[in-house]
Amino acid sequence: MDETNSESTAGGTACAACGKVAHAIPLTWVSSRENGETRYFCDTCARESIRAIEQRLDSSWW
Repeated sequence: MDETNSESTAGGTACAACGKVAHAIPLTWVSSRENGETRYFCDTCARESIRAIEQRLDSSWW
């Protein structure tokens, strides 16, 4: 996932990973505060990121 800054566009807010634009930020999107900037990730990109993190956890975490 390419984590670039989220951008507010005339049409709404863009996902920092895939660029998907939403007119109003949906409740299913995830926000992240990084280096003083707020980034938004759509539900699909957030889910993929969480799955990638979970795959790296040792089985003792489960």
